[in-house]
Amino acid sequence: MIKDWFYGGLELFYNIIQGTLLESNNEKVSQIQRWLFIFSIFGMLSAFIFFTTPVITFFNFSLVFKILNVTAPIWAPLALGAMFIGGWMRYIRTDYINKAGSVLLEVRIPKETMKSPLAMELFFTSLFQTGSATYIQTYWNGNVRPWFSFEIVSTGGQIKFYIWSFKKFRNLIESQIYAQYPNVEIHESEDYMSWVPHEPDPVNIPMWATYFKFSKASVYPIKTYVDYGLHEDPKEEFKIDPMTSVLEYLGSMRKGENVWIQILIQAHRGVKLKDGVLFAKGDWKEKARHEIEKIREESVMEKEGSEFPGMPNPTKGQQNTIAAIEKSVSKFPFDACIRGCYIATKETFNNIGITGLIGSFRQYSSNDDLNGFKLGWFTDYDYPWQDFRRIRRTRAEKEMMEAFKLRSFFQPPFKNFEQVPIILNTEELATIFHFPGSVAATPSLERIASKRSQAPSNLPI
Repeated sequence: MIKDWFYGGLELFYNIIQGTLLESNNEKVSQIQRWLFIFSIFGMLSAFIFFTTPVITFFNFSLVFKILNVTAPIWAPLALGAMFIGGWMRYIRTDYINKAGSVLLEVRIPKETMKSPLAMELFFTSLFQTGSATYIQTYWNGNVRPWFSFEIVSTGGQIKFYIWSFKKFRNLIESQIYAQYPNVEIHESEDYMSWVPHEPDPVNIPMWATYFKFSKASVYPIKTYVDYGLHEDPKEEFKIDPMTSVLEYLGSMRKGENVWIQILIQAHRGVKLKDGVLFAKGDWKEKARHEIEKIREESVMEKEGSEFPGMPNPTKGQQNTIAAIEKSVSKFPFDACIRGCYIATKETFNNIGITGLIGSFRQYSSNDDLNGFKLGWFTDYDYPWQDFRRIRRTRAEKEMMEAFKLRSFFQPPFKNFEQVPIILNTEELATIFHFPGSVAATPSLERIASKRSQAPSNLPI
């Protein structure tokens, strides 16, 4: 009994510190924990000062409380107002999202897909919906910018493509997909994650999930399909599609093994008070200009004994980096989140599946001065003392699974959960998610047997 109380109290105190200091981006963290932590720290500091500094007397503390009491008409309304607005915004946005509804579409591709990823880039361009909200729409209706989830799933080695969105965007998605890929089939589908219980079952259904983040700032582009020459529409036998590595990994799963890859996107733009934020934030073009200026400043060669400032003299690599950044910001940007999950039965769970998931995005990285993907936060912990009695991992798995099922990242309840958004432009998105041609010879990639076509217009009625 005493042991359980001790462990429980230790874990509660640890969770308060962890939730307050290390998981500040997680909106699921209890506000009560935050205030308990703040008051406990204030109390400990007050006690420390009181017992270690003889000069400080009880009268001094009374004076402090008197000052707080006198200034309460100033700070109390601000504190209460901030708490009310934060709670109100969370409520109306959650209500707006629930009323909007969602749909999950499965896209079945034909045996022959001759389109380059440029077709998918045009599709992503059509989804650039920034939304021009008014104050009433933001603070009363709870309007939010729409987001979409593009998913590649392996169920026992069978690979499928899914697109999740709000219901009102279904017609837009279908029409734009058919415009670029007229031979595909699109069907509404049940959620492939519905078989997984909400409560983690680490014994019978072990899982491991992670995020992928950039190795450098978002203004630096990754290696895209243009770098692989796919924009030139070479013959199928000469194509080098970086996505085939992902598909081969997904196709290698055995019965009982599942891999989910989610790419959530939301149109990127600067935000201000009208969008529900107190401090305005610029878009990534401003950051790109600062980064280019920084590179140019680093290339300045100072001459000894000269009173005149040196001129920028960038190297060939620096010139290529500047050109790549300028090209990248010329395309439509999206806030993005990339996460993956490996989940299997206890009989088939294999750590090799985790290793393959970690390396599945390595081919998009560049060895030079550009960007790439690296491992972000994940549900496991490296050392035993980081996860006392597996409590933290169980909680992380539960919240990550719920975030996967809700496709939640840009808005509550899992806004910026354990990760900040990265920025991908349409070219980069088309590189990591497109419908592959016959160059992807993975036998477990489901394809439809026949092409989709309309009946002749001159048939008698």
